[in-house]
Amino acid sequence: MDCDHLRCWRQKSDLSCILGCCFILRRFVLSRTENLFRGGQALPRLTRLLPLLGAVCLLPACSGEESAPKAAVNDVHPVQVYTVQRESLQRTINAVGTVRFRRETPLGFTTAGKIATVRFEEGDTVKRGALLAALDTTSVGADVSVATAERDRARSEFERVRSLYADGWITKARFESAEAALKAADARVRQAGFASGTAQLYAPSNGVVLARNVQPGQVIAAGTPALILGEGDSGFVFRVPIIDQDATKLRVGMAAEISIESLPSGPIEATISEIDGRANEATGAFTVQFSLPNNVKLRSGQIGTAAVKLPASETGALQIPASALFGVRTGEGLVYIVDVNSRVETRNVAIERLTDQFVIVSGGLQPGDRIVTSGLEKLRPGSKVRTIQATR
Repeated sequence: MDCDHLRCWRQKSDLSCILGCCFILRRFVLSRTENLFRGGQALPRLTRLLPLLGAVCLLPACSGEESAPKAAVNDVHPVQVYTVQRESLQRTINAVGTVRFRRETPLGFTTAGKIATVRFEEGDTVKRGALLAALDTTSVGADVSVATAERDRARSEFERVRSLYADGWITKARFESAEAALKAADARVRQAGFASGTAQLYAPSNGVVLARNVQPGQVIAAGTPALILGEGDSGFVFRVPIIDQDATKLRVGMAAEISIESLPSGPIEATISEIDGRANEATGAFTVQFSLPNNVKLRSGQIGTAAVKLPASETGALQIPASALFGVRTGEGLVYIVDVNSRVETRNVAIERLTDQFVIVSGGLQPGDRIVTSGLEKLRPGSKVRTIQATR
């Protein structure tokens, strides 16, 4: 009966068999111990029984340790499998930018002075030749009068000296000095006249006032931008900052699609017209400019997104579903590969780039390898799988 219980314990691991076996073992040990003490040789015989008791006690533990991994490895797990292959990928570079006039010109006065009037506000449309702003010409007019008076005096002096020089009463050096003084006076008159002429600021072309930086009564230095004019005749462009890794892949003439949030009519076809040769020192990005077609709804400052499709890779790249990756670390991760015996093994891969649903990888995989894309949490190296859906 004892052997039957032990056989049942090992073969079926049934709870009732285990409890029955434990009860029989307890009775057996107690009876043997009692007999040993009665015979006067308890310790030696009990000592010889200890290994047997230890082996019996360890039997369930050993049996459990052997059966658990065997079940995990031999269980067949249904999984989805993806066949790795090289894909001819066409990457798209997306960047956010703004609409601008091709020429946005800062306008200022060539002389210092006080602002007398500013005739336009930001957003106003102006025509070529329109007076935009003017300086107070009170001091400028006084300078012209002073310069003219000095020129008249220098001319009178020159005429007197020339007459004396012709009669031989003065030296040639004296004559040349008077002549030089007259020329200097003429130059000062022209300078004062130029300052008077530049006291008015005119629109160089049709356009829109983008910025007004001055107010009447304000004193400004020469060259300070008073207004910024977006020249309408120059057309519109779209400017975006792009990181250096992407900028090196772009070329002038590449096609792009510009999506303007405030224009629901759809993307606008554009081409790259200019790429800065130097990165912005603050951001490290290169400004890329796209030429836009004429559109009456375009406004400087509108925000949009440029999408540039790069040429497809000639060699192709290994592309796998993102769901196949696990144990991801910096720049690398693991995948399960299915072998010819439908068992899985781990393989390390290097992550090159991420897309919406796929990962571009290198190393560790070859075209034709089959990788698991679902049920990864139930698998261990050596697990047996059954393909329920295969994709490529």
